[in-house]
Amino acid sequence: MSTPGRLLTPEELLGPVDVVAPALLGCWVVTDRPEGTVAVRLTEVEAYSGEGSDPAAHSHRGPTPRAAIMFGPPGRLYVYFSYGVHWCANVVVGPEGTGSAVLLRAGEVAVGEDLARARRPAAKATRDLARGPARLAAALGIGPGDLGTDLLDPAAPVRLQAGDPPDGVSAGPRVGITKATELPWRFWETGAPSVSPFRPGGPRRRRPAGQDGAP
Repeated sequence: MSTPGRLLTPEELLGPVDVVAPALLGCWVVTDRPEGTVAVRLTEVEAYSGEGSDPAAHSHRGPTPRAAIMFGPPGRLYVYFSYGVHWCANVVVGPEGTGSAVLLRAGEVAVGEDLARARRPAAKATRDLARGPARLAAALGIGPGDLGTDLLDPAAPVRLQAGDPPDGVSAGPRVGITKATELPWRFWETGAPSVSPFRPGGPRRRRPAGQDGAP
């Protein structure tokens, strides 16, 4: 497995969200906390488009207080509370004002496994430490205080760094949403054991308009 490389640049995140998203596979999310460092190599992501074009995105109604960060510069961290249970992490992409983001769905913990296990005591296997968006955020120690972090800043406590791209990339429907389910905008490293199991969207408890289960 590779190790975290250079920081990504804003230019690498400026393309259409369905192009940028698969390009993030193999990249690293690194968190530095007082208790230690954890680095996760991304193996699964999901793309959500900007204002008006993707009804499953939090941004589809414009820069509401909840989604304002999604309209900021590329490379910002958008953190949201999903179903009142757990936090999820997203990378803002596209030109400023676009409202697009990539949900970080799964990855492999390669640095700081002991710390990740302490944060994820329910994980039965190494592959499960960051297998799913809530587990990934928990393993990395990402929470509401990280909202708006510049992931491209070398001094930031959460950073997005380059890595080796996977040998193969697969694509399919997004997971756990009820709108725009036909878009094949979930991307994953083919055959990676850390990829989360596919669960199609379906009936869920009622949520406020514009707040489907993903950004």
